[in-house]
Amino acid sequence: MRKVRVIILRTAGTNCDNEMAFAFSKVGADTELVHVNELISKDKKLSSYHILAIPGGFTYGDDIASGKILANEIKYKLRDDVERFISDGKLMLGICNGFQVQVKMGLLPGLGGEMWNMEVTLNLNDSAKFEDRWCYLRQSDENICVWTKGVPELIYLPVAHAEGKFITKDKSVLDELKKNKQVVFRYSDSTGGKTSYPGNPNGSMDDIAGISDSTGRILGMMPHPERFIRRTQHPRWTREDLKEEGHGLDIFRNGVDFAKKSLL
Repeated sequence: MRKVRVIILRTAGTNCDNEMAFAFSKVGADTELVHVNELISKDKKLSSYHILAIPGGFTYGDDIASGKILANEIKYKLRDDVERFISDGKLMLGICNGFQVQVKMGLLPGLGGEMWNMEVTLNLNDSAKFEDRWCYLRQSDENICVWTKGVPELIYLPVAHAEGKFITKDKSVLDELKKNKQVVFRYSDSTGGKTSYPGNPNGSMDDIAGISDSTGRILGMMPHPERFIRRTQHPRWTREDLKEEGHGLDIFRNGVDFAKKSLL
């Protein structure tokens, strides 16, 4: 039986690639860690995969800005391959540094289906320091993202970043994101209500923690779902009655299940 093939894109400074690969493998995918230079040199073909995943880390030391150098490599050296990959109806996931890469190359939010146009960014945290903590996330009502169907409305995931403040170019971009139901996750308090620091760890506009493109097939988020795929990873697992699977695993399962139905 054919399996969904996932390419985990890595380069110098990537450090969450094995965790992401493990999460995808737990839900039945065939994963492969591939260095960006292998795609650029054509030793590996992006078209061979169904899901492109960009994990967290500090690619190229986050010089210039977090994710910017890898974003430029993809934008200017793999542009045709990425456009073909997306037009073929395939999926993409960016987590933390991967989300930074997606917005810095203009792949997200992709308003009106337009790619490579940078309309949002992820800037320095308002606290001016690296934030490493667990946060509550509320899934936005009726968002179009295929990665989050059936995921509980309120979930709990860790963040670990210094540049996670979500900012739009102007108010019209934020309004369109909400109108198109592309806002996927917002930071919240433990009841799903409005929050402030440290519940919103970076000062993101409208408490936004994750967005999708206009098709719902490309998801970018700052929190790390791959770091909560089983109950023992939860900071209160000895004190709370938790399910064996963590909230993060649902996200990976949704992506793989969607690819099985639409791409195999």
